[in-house]
Amino acid sequence: MDQNQNYFDNINNMQPGQLPQKEKGSGKGLFFAGLVSGIAVALLAVAIGWAAMEINKIAESRSDVSKVELDEDSALDSNTIKKLQALEATIEKYFFLHEVTDEELREGIFKGLLASLDDPYSEYYTAEELNSMMEQTQGIYYGIGAYVQLDTSTGLPKISGVIAGSPAEEAKLRADDLIYEVDGTSTYGLSLTEAVALIKGPEGTTVDITLIREGESDYMTLTLTRRKVESPTVEFSMLEDDMAYIRVTEFDDVTVDQFAEALAMARGSNAGGIILDLRGNPGGNLMAVVDMCNMILPEGMIVYTEDKYGNRSEYKSDGKHELELPLVVLVDMNSASAAEIMAGAIKDYGIGTLVGTTTFGKGIVQQIMSPFRDGSAIKLTISAYYTPNGNNIHGIGIVPDVVCEFDGTAYYGSEDHPDNQLEKAKEVLREKIGR
Repeated sequence: MDQNQNYFDNINNMQPGQLPQKEKGSGKGLFFAGLVSGIAVALLAVAIGWAAMEINKIAESRSDVSKVELDEDSALDSNTIKKLQALEATIEKYFFLHEVTDEELREGIFKGLLASLDDPYSEYYTAEELNSMMEQTQGIYYGIGAYVQLDTSTGLPKISGVIAGSPAEEAKLRADDLIYEVDGTSTYGLSLTEAVALIKGPEGTTVDITLIREGESDYMTLTLTRRKVESPTVEFSMLEDDMAYIRVTEFDDVTVDQFAEALAMARGSNAGGIILDLRGNPGGNLMAVVDMCNMILPEGMIVYTEDKYGNRSEYKSDGKHELELPLVVLVDMNSASAAEIMAGAIKDYGIGTLVGTTTFGKGIVQQIMSPFRDGSAIKLTISAYYTPNGNNIHGIGIVPDVVCEFDGTAYYGSEDHPDNQLEKAKEVLREKIGR
């Protein structure tokens, strides 16, 4: 166990640009018990992991950057421009490994500028990256069918969940698997967008993913075939004792209608209560979660945000669709961002009981802005959000009312996949409905 601890200590103590060393077959310094439950993880998405991100909107404005005048008080003053030109000339003259285009250098400058913010949630998108991300909010994409977040503690992307029937499920990828390499390329230090770009690809092509998995003595490399993945972001089923089960895997444009349909089916099935499963949900669209909360909350505040100037934006429920059924909500350390907005509002209003483990703790909001004629964009952290009672959970998370650690050994060690957290939620709901 001490050797396993040392491996992750080495990752956490690495300097920028330093990669963890892979010792195939050594069995030394790989894992320690309870690693994942002891580190904070990040962000959201479907084979892209957008974790923890709230997308408010794509800005409509367009500006001609060629008309911007040079400001000597800016970081990009004349001395900076001269130094960049000198660096470009030096690269052109001496760089050996491969040819670098002017476009690649420009994109590198733009990405580096956003990386200098030291914020894992702020980044630059090329036009291609932006279009790809927006397509995925429609619930259809080409890839392996895994939800991916960025683990800020290790600098590696992490699987937060898999889609049923997807290549990821068939290859038996698990929540909390850390993605060490994709096709032999290290993912350490990459942004979530860059890591996901390695995983995605044309339908029918293969991708080799090297994983670090808790409990395994060595790295694992799995080969998956990419294909079209349709992500049903809401799942519904009726359980025993008239309990309805609704799982929300992320908050996309398509999620709102799917959630409304699931609630209607629960009522139409004469459900005595509902279990709402937000485990592994990395977040998503702010307006989607606001619309969904309006379907279950009483009249009042859903969430409010405050920016750097103290400007406040409020999102409220009209109370016309307040949930009349007993509610239990499942959460875990991978429930982030928009999932925490919903869980936090439910807890503050006392309309449901939270079961599971403390949530991720992402209490900040990002907005995508696209003021550039070439179709590129930036995503910036623009504000903090607060639950109805005024709590900012960033870096803290939401503590459930009933703590129940997930028994991964039992779940993955049996073909029946016993889910002890779900069983606990059933127990709590039975007490609520008198069964």
